[in-house]
Amino acid sequence: MRIFVATLRKLVRRPATFVTLGLLIGLLALILIAVSATAGQRTGRQAQEALLLVTFPGAYTLILSFILGLGGLFAVIYGAAVAGSEWTWGTLKSAVARGESRVRYQMLSFAAIALMIGLGLLVAFGVGVAIAVVGANIAGVSTAGVGDSKTLGTLPELLARGWVAIVEEGALGFTIATLARSQLAGIGAGIAVYFGEQFASIFLPDIVKYLPFNVATAAVATGGGGGFGGGGGGAVIARLAPNDALLMVVAWLVGALIVAAVFTERAEISG
Repeated sequence: MRIFVATLRKLVRRPATFVTLGLLIGLLALILIAVSATAGQRTGRQAQEALLLVTFPGAYTLILSFILGLGGLFAVIYGAAVAGSEWTWGTLKSAVARGESRVRYQMLSFAAIALMIGLGLLVAFGVGVAIAVVGANIAGVSTAGVGDSKTLGTLPELLARGWVAIVEEGALGFTIATLARSQLAGIGAGIAVYFGEQFASIFLPDIVKYLPFNVATAAVATGGGGGFGGGGGGAVIARLAPNDALLMVVAWLVGALIVAAVFTERAEISG
């Protein structure tokens, strides 16, 4: 518990925490305001589709979709940045020298990362909803659906599923950086894996649907033909059923952490 609390205090003060969350919120705000400000310049179906982002209650799920999609990439980067710093800054070496268990230190450190990702998800979603309300007023769209009880009742489960999905993606960045023992290498490799999976979905849809970023998307799908998360538009690809995908998300999450733990336990860090 001491390691967990200490890591939380460290993460709260780290620039990477604020930069990652700030970029996510900034991009979300930019899109919502741009859609609202240019609503009068669009006509027909194009205008209707654009205004869905600021039309409640549907805006709740679309905002969450955006956060989970782009947030997955940011989670990979964040997990890699934190894990890589343990090696490049020598904090893991210092902890081991004090007699800490390597595996316990790494797992509690990741638990702190997972909590920070969850808090970031809630903050980004709250800010996004507030900006969408402002955008709806700018575009002259009714906000009567803000209090829709049916939609609000589904949000806790969707947020919980989204948190598990993003944590899984953060675990991949965490593990890659641990294997590379470097922040930069971990971030670079994590980004390559993220976009590589999106590109591979064009050619290998039946295989890609089992890969980590795709199952993270499918785990929080609403059944309306799309889903939250994972990489944005383009071709429609095969996805697992949401509950099956959630099981795969947990499998990838546990598998990634096991790999990170085994590597850390066996690695030479005393030099």
